[in-house]
Amino acid sequence: MARNHDEYIRNLFGNEDTALQTVNESIRKNGMPAISVQPEVGRFLSLLVSIKKPRYIMEIGALGGYSGIMLAGALENDGSLTSLELEESYATVAKDNLTEAGLGDKVKYVIGPALQNMESLLSAGQQYDFFFIDADKVNYPNYLDMALKLASPGAVIVADNTLQGDRVFDDKVNDENVEAIRTFNNKMANDDRIESIMLPLCDGLTVGRVKA
Repeated sequence: MARNHDEYIRNLFGNEDTALQTVNESIRKNGMPAISVQPEVGRFLSLLVSIKKPRYIMEIGALGGYSGIMLAGALENDGSLTSLELEESYATVAKDNLTEAGLGDKVKYVIGPALQNMESLLSAGQQYDFFFIDADKVNYPNYLDMALKLASPGAVIVADNTLQGDRVFDDKVNDENVEAIRTFNNKMANDDRIESIMLPLCDGLTVGRVKA
């Protein structure tokens, strides 16, 4: 019997196939931080992509490719994933894992600081229909600003870890990461260009749609 709603949801929707288990093992083997999205978050991302049917997805933060598999695996045949990753070694692991999962032809990795690369993609006239933000928390507000510039009308923006272990609503916490997430959540809630909601799934997901 589950002890709380998180455990109940995980028991029902947190199963991992061989490809995702391989990602977890590769992260351990390469000494990378074990901070991939939770399985049920991955399931939610896959569902959103299946519903939205985006052609171009941008992922900010690749790590070992766990979320990349969930995003790219739900794309239509002509869809593609652009994954921004600061660490080249992480991107290499992620690329190997997506290739092993049969999704290597759907993803392109862009190495280096994400904000800089987003600026370059904007200058090149790129637009995206779906964004998943799961990188350094202090830059979440900046990633949102850039995503809005790169977004096509109706684009979906999803960000993970937006409850920060329930610290976002603790007035005694003023950690820079928590403060940045508070700013991000406030922007998502109050920017007239977005309609949005926060879901208390795992460590919090904030989900928005850019108005047409």
